[in-house]
Amino acid sequence: MDFSLFYFADDSTAPTGPGASRYRILLDGARFADEAGLTAVWTPERHFHPFGGLYPNPAVTGAALAAVTRRVRIRAGSVVAPLHDPLRIAEEWSVVDNLSGGRVGVSFASGWHAVDFALRPDAYRDRRRITLRTMEDVRELWRGGERAVRDGAGGGARVRIFPPPVQRELPVWLTSAGDPGTFRAAGEAGAGVLTHLLGQSIDELAGKTAEYRRVLAKHHPGEPGHVTVMVHTFLGDDTDEVRAAVRGPLRAYLGSSVELVVRSALALDPGFDFGALEQEDIDFLVESSFGRYFDERGLFGTVGRAAAVVERLRAAGADEIACLIDFGVGTAEVLKGLGHIARLREAAAAGARAGTGIGPGVRR
Repeated sequence: MDFSLFYFADDSTAPTGPGASRYRILLDGARFADEAGLTAVWTPERHFHPFGGLYPNPAVTGAALAAVTRRVRIRAGSVVAPLHDPLRIAEEWSVVDNLSGGRVGVSFASGWHAVDFALRPDAYRDRRRITLRTMEDVRELWRGGERAVRDGAGGGARVRIFPPPVQRELPVWLTSAGDPGTFRAAGEAGAGVLTHLLGQSIDELAGKTAEYRRVLAKHHPGEPGHVTVMVHTFLGDDTDEVRAAVRGPLRAYLGSSVELVVRSALALDPGFDFGALEQEDIDFLVESSFGRYFDERGLFGTVGRAAAVVERLRAAGADEIACLIDFGVGTAEVLKGLGHIARLREAAAAGARAGTGIGPGVRR
């Protein structure tokens, strides 16, 4: 099992004022991941809302990470493909690939909130098809392919990207909130899958990863595939202390996203009025989500407790756990707790070698 760090901070909880750094947890966390042997650092693309608002362009944050690390992989989780020209995506990430010495990877997402498409409103209705086409266009440009374009004077031209990337092939994923169709599409395309547990259980994930690998084997025989699961993470020496530390921040984090999640479902139920929800209804949704995440869908508590979740994810077909760490716990506490993630990685590796699931001497 690979272990990585994932970022999706709520900007309203970020440090402010003279001397404060909104990006300290990102940069210091990446340095730790680099030194501790973690696999990757993932940053998202998010627009026009505090939830995820620190990350409007993962290529920009990726370039910053390239400058402060030497070996850890630098990945977009995710590029919202319908908002951008494939040429621009390929150019930006080729720069980061050069800055990092060939360490980038990109997950492509279709977008989940209509307001994001203020950048390109015409792409919203057909965003899923555009995402698949854009991913293939970027892969071809990455390999040195040319694209026919019309220039500013109305003439035709063929262009390719500069600088040429370091890696001959761009590692790619498709981002899925749990839609089985996206898992199948990733298998057909020979891409990995980046997903999470916000709207699916680990048991449900297992069925989707099995279908992904069935489709992958059909279209790309011999390719192993790669499933990355984003999981909220905060570990410590005592589970009760961890629960107390994360309860307020995680509830606030979930509360900041609940309106976006509900409004994104309005396309399925246009008659639903979010404004009609009472505060007690919202509080109930948040509290229910907190209990589910802490007990079933997150890496919380001690290393031993979290190791049991790791083994369930391994059995479900996950290859990588991307630990989302910036959901509102204080920066100093988060950075201090990163050592526990390194211990969890070591315990999981030892358990896999021994066939026991949990390494020796790990306390639950």
